[in-house]
Amino acid sequence: MKWLVVVLACVQLSECLVRVPLTKGKSARQALQERGLLGELLKNHPYNPYTKYAGYFNGQTMSTEPLMNYLDMSYYGTISIGTPPQSFTVIFDTGSSNLWVPSVYCSSQSCTNHKKFSPSRSSTFQATKKPLSIQYGTGSMTGILGYDTVTVANIAVKEQEFGLSEIEPGSTFYYAPFDGILGLAYPDIAASHVTPVFDNMMSENLVEQDLFAFYLTRQVEQSGSEVVFGGVDPNHYTGQINWVPVTQEGYWQIQLDRVTINGQVVDCSGGCQAIVDTGTSLLTGPSESISIIQQYIGATQGYYGQYSVNCNNLPNMPNVVFTINGIDYPLTPSEYIIQDQYGCMSGFASMYLPSSSGGLWILGDVFIGPYYSIFDRGNNRVGFAKSV
Repeated sequence: MKWLVVVLACVQLSECLVRVPLTKGKSARQALQERGLLGELLKNHPYNPYTKYAGYFNGQTMSTEPLMNYLDMSYYGTISIGTPPQSFTVIFDTGSSNLWVPSVYCSSQSCTNHKKFSPSRSSTFQATKKPLSIQYGTGSMTGILGYDTVTVANIAVKEQEFGLSEIEPGSTFYYAPFDGILGLAYPDIAASHVTPVFDNMMSENLVEQDLFAFYLTRQVEQSGSEVVFGGVDPNHYTGQINWVPVTQEGYWQIQLDRVTINGQVVDCSGGCQAIVDTGTSLLTGPSESISIIQQYIGATQGYYGQYSVNCNNLPNMPNVVFTINGIDYPLTPSEYIIQDQYGCMSGFASMYLPSSSGGLWILGDVFIGPYYSIFDRGNNRVGFAKSV
């Protein structure tokens, strides 16, 4: 399945946007590196490409929640479950479809340093005996399903089915700075045939439009990343929105025309498939094609599989261009290189994610940062516009 690493909307934007702003965690990478722990965290991070794979809007003031950008590796924010509400931090993940959080039934090491949902504390919880099991590369969880009120921003979804983890083996989720995952992909890939949170928002008419959009900041000094449910925020993009049809309703899968550098085709000369995934930190593709890109940008491989570059060379590096539905989406060096005070890391990584049409490219946060991304369930399409 998928490996770890949003923006939802409205017709009258000024009246009915519900947004979740994101703030930057500035010191986590530095602190970990200073303690010699960064390599271990990246190796075990659940979104590392080497290990991973309420009511109606009514004109009220916009409801906001802070979200953290952790090492430019994952974006997560706060939701609540139950009555009275119990708060959890979750990844808003367009590459999976289930909501789950740790529970008081979990005794795994990964649960010891995370918040745990307690059914006995919620008057609206409904228990089931249905099992849930999800595999995330080397990380996984198993547990049981239950129903309760789930609130995202000020949107309350009643009787939402979600997972309560009982076992989170290994160290993958132990290192995660968030508690759980809220999947925003199609129901076709939902484990145990659970109806995803956004599908219930749509069926209960809790959003004005059946879409959501992501604005993700990528530089340390910037804050303001956000997820908007039910509409689009025109303050975060410029130019027109270019729409791309979904080719298969599971992941947010689209057709990628080609990948080029300096006019030379690197991959997909005859077209290939890609998924747009907020739950993947980097941009991944077939190993041979990614190796060519790393050579073009002068990246060298480190001990944990990461590729680094000389920060002084950024002005001389080429753009990497993704052509989608006839439109070019160039990534500049400052957009595809992840920088901090210790150096520069390539935002590209090799990974084979199989599909019926071959390996899939994954357009993760490295791509979504420069391009405001809209996920339109009502019309089964993805929209891109240049972020500002």
